[in-house]
Amino acid sequence: MDADAIVVGAGLAGLVATAELARAGRRVLLLDQEPESNLGGQAFWSFGGLFLVDSPEQRRMGIKDSRELAWQDWTGSAYFDRGIDDPAAEDYWAYRWAQAYVEFAAGEKRSWLHALGVRWFPLVGWAERGGYLADGHGNSVPRFHVTWGTGPGLLAPFERRVRDAQASGLVGFRFRHRVDALTVTGGAVDGVRGAVFEPSRAARGTRSSRAVLGQFELHAPVVLVCSGGIGGNFDLVRENWPARLGRPPEQMISGVPEYVDGRMLAIAERAGGRLVNRDRMWHYTEGIQNWDPIWARHGIRILPGPSSLWFDARGRRFPAPNFPGFDTLGSLAAIAETGFDYSWFVLNQKIISKEFALSGSEQNPDLTGKDIWLTLGRVRPGAPAPVEAFKRHGADFVVARTLSELVAGMNKLTAEPLIDLADLQRQIVARDREIGNPFTKDLQVMAIRNARRFRGDRLARTAAPHQILDPRAGPLIAVRLSILTRKTLGGLQTDVSGRVISRVARPGNAAGTSPVPGLFAAGEVAGFGGGGMHGYRSLEGSFLGGCLFSGRQAGRAAAREMAS
Repeated sequence: MDADAIVVGAGLAGLVATAELARAGRRVLLLDQEPESNLGGQAFWSFGGLFLVDSPEQRRMGIKDSRELAWQDWTGSAYFDRGIDDPAAEDYWAYRWAQAYVEFAAGEKRSWLHALGVRWFPLVGWAERGGYLADGHGNSVPRFHVTWGTGPGLLAPFERRVRDAQASGLVGFRFRHRVDALTVTGGAVDGVRGAVFEPSRAARGTRSSRAVLGQFELHAPVVLVCSGGIGGNFDLVRENWPARLGRPPEQMISGVPEYVDGRMLAIAERAGGRLVNRDRMWHYTEGIQNWDPIWARHGIRILPGPSSLWFDARGRRFPAPNFPGFDTLGSLAAIAETGFDYSWFVLNQKIISKEFALSGSEQNPDLTGKDIWLTLGRVRPGAPAPVEAFKRHGADFVVARTLSELVAGMNKLTAEPLIDLADLQRQIVARDREIGNPFTKDLQVMAIRNARRFRGDRLARTAAPHQILDPRAGPLIAVRLSILTRKTLGGLQTDVSGRVISRVARPGNAAGTSPVPGLFAAGEVAGFGGGGMHGYRSLEGSFLGGCLFSGRQAGRAAAREMAS
């Protein structure tokens, strides 16, 4: 044996699992097909948002949260419907992972991270607001805690622990090692084999060479797969696209680097692992082309406040609750029903200054750099500099003094001029008439007023209600929005220890009811736990959290298994 454990994938889940294995005194080989510059994987590029329940940050903001309320929101969003009581069904372990994760988010998650040095921005965000009934989709209260330092800040303590273990001889890195197969002996996974790529100096996130120098084979009693999802592989995204979300988009942009290719899903399946919930996925509707791209088809997500008006490709306003930031997949289905792959935000300078943020560590230099003075700018007048840069340089932005000029600019960005000035003006004016009273029948205006009752939104995320066409709030702005690929919600089914469930019958056990000996999985490749702990929808802040929790669970369980 070359090690006690082999971890495939050096993203957040892989680092957490490796840190836990090394902490237990196990010798670990950590493999990744990319160069060392990509250590940390997708998490490095993230905004660093974490789903926490009844945190000190929430309580200081006057938010009353509880495990019971969070579980109500989780189940209302997940809508588990594939056999939560049947050990052979797809949602059996997903449901149990969800229970464990909500307990973790309401319990030791924050204290565990705090002890590692992680801190949070004091204003709690309100992602996925829902807009349905109390037991339906969405967060009833703000729970989105942005890490001080964003994604890199969350990665730092785990990278430090793994590098310390490397220095002590417990961890060995194997970058530029692509796994092409899992080796199986007597029904148990006992190693990996694949190709060694030539060294690469490619910058983080950029394309690296695939020139092969040779082959490798490594063996260990435990292999832990933490290789991520399929968001960078558009062919796999379209192949698994759910019918409930309409036809797969012909045009998409990518929220993840090209190396997020989903290869290990099929490789683990060939070794006996069970893939479940393949049609559950999470893609954003507020994607814009990056004017300064790092990877191919690089897109950025707008993190919108609730005030922009959302129109389809023909200029028809989406009905409730398809408002910005309310229901990501509901809005995705609504866009698909139009027959087009894009939609529009229409807003003004007052709204963009208060409400627009951009996802990604590189788009938030204040938070990422832990610059308190710059971060205070979020509560001062004016849009953040990265937002203004997109407004100036972004291919999807139209800025105009009048609505007629705005519509002309919108129609220039599309293959055919679909926006009718008179009809767009009619809808905006109708909405603007609803601003005259503190009460209204327009549900989006009602939602804006509701949001401003929360101190955090009033300070930094929601503009005061005003007329879109008020020249004092101008100029007018339109943003063409594309579908942005991001997360895989299904994947390798695992029990709550992270052991991959077998897709075939094993002695004494029916198919789908027992683990594959020696094979563990964590992170997005495992649907963030259980093959899909989110069910159909995410409450946000739970992707990084899912990597943390599943990596910890699998790492600790694998270490225990080797001790038994």
